[in-house]
Amino acid sequence: MSLNILEITYLIASLTFVIGLKMLSHPESARKGNLIAALGMLIAVIATITIYQPFDSSKAINYGLIALGLVVGTVIGTTMAKKVKMTAMPQMVSFFNGMGGACAALIAVIEYQNHTIGVGSGFDGELLVMLLGLIIGSVSFSGSMIAYGKLEGKIKDRVLPMNQLINMLMLAIMLGLTVYKMLGYGDSMVFYGLLVIALIYGILFVMPIGGADMPVVISLLNSFTGVAAAFGGFLYGNKAMLTGGILVGSAGTILTILMCNAMNRSLTNVLLGAFGGNKAGGAKGEAGDQTVREISISDTAVLLSYSQNVVIVPGYGLAVAQAQHICHELEKLLEEKGVNVNYAIHPVAGRMPGHMNVLLAEADVPYERLQEMEEINPKMGNTDVVVVIGANDVVNPAAKNDPTSPIYGMPILEVDQAKNVIILKRGMSAGYAGIENELFFYPKTRMLFGDANDSLQKLTSEVKEV
Repeated sequence: MSLNILEITYLIASLTFVIGLKMLSHPESARKGNLIAALGMLIAVIATITIYQPFDSSKAINYGLIALGLVVGTVIGTTMAKKVKMTAMPQMVSFFNGMGGACAALIAVIEYQNHTIGVGSGFDGELLVMLLGLIIGSVSFSGSMIAYGKLEGKIKDRVLPMNQLINMLMLAIMLGLTVYKMLGYGDSMVFYGLLVIALIYGILFVMPIGGADMPVVISLLNSFTGVAAAFGGFLYGNKAMLTGGILVGSAGTILTILMCNAMNRSLTNVLLGAFGGNKAGGAKGEAGDQTVREISISDTAVLLSYSQNVVIVPGYGLAVAQAQHICHELEKLLEEKGVNVNYAIHPVAGRMPGHMNVLLAEADVPYERLQEMEEINPKMGNTDVVVVIGANDVVNPAAKNDPTSPIYGMPILEVDQAKNVIILKRGMSAGYAGIENELFFYPKTRMLFGDANDSLQKLTSEVKEV
């Protein structure tokens, strides 16, 4: 009877995961969807602790240790989530994702200790699941920690000599050891050897990947963690864990593919290329013109106030300056003056998928004003002013004009088609991909130097006076 209740509970939890994931597809329902999925997970955890009975009655459940883990994890997770800044959100996602991979690997280690297999005993599905969970979970953990360090600015891109060859060799070794172990050979050293190799591979796998590709890597590692968690659900016969892992794995895989398409690159190219680490493809400007033209706050206010169509392009710099709220205030002021204002959202703007959407939703920017690249690009020719706030690589015309550029072929927001371009930027530094932006030197471009928050504050005051 208790087993049936547990299965029903897992079914309910699985349904909340599906509903929650569906609601995450729209900003207005995302918060509620997240809470619904979290409630489902809470139900599954409580049911497992109170209803589940081990098959071996001699193995007592240490409820005190479980309670301690729940308390410590809840305190740490809640504290991190409340203190994290929007600029550090990608790092936190990488960190939490790495913890999920570590848990999946630990499950494989613990279950292996209670597993026996002999030569010629036939195919062992459980052992295969343990080995795959160990490898994928370990790669996800170490890779996510490296991604965390790179996003935090503590780890720089490193490409070892023959890095690709070493990675391929390590993959071959892991495959060989997995087959060897599945045939019933080798002792525990083979299993733990796989653990060590997988951890090292995760480090070497992420280390050379350039900064501009980090959103894709985060999404890919997230899908790895989901798959590893699904293996854990299979081992325990936990339907909620299995469903959750499958949903995370499939969603992460789909998102990874979509982001690669948005960058016009294959996943293989992302993993083996050096996009973001290559500094080639400097800015050429138009006809070799390297002149930077500045604009004042007052001139910017007049230009915006007497425009019909204005497009705002948010980027990571907007998040760094925490200027989303004052940006929304400027948008409302322009709307009151009869100016049509929209936001152009590039699929890989920021440091993680959906970074700009979350940032603007935090400032209560109406979702209908956020327009994707495919929707906004055809309107750029009729746009009077484009205001670029902290974005760089996603508006760089080199992606269209310079075949030598590392970002050549990547779809961009075609702000260069607008009548006027105003770029809010601290200085002339390159973007996250390490590539100079030729848009800075276009005759129609004006640079408004300074901190984005401070510039927008002054600009908002000036617009009120126009």
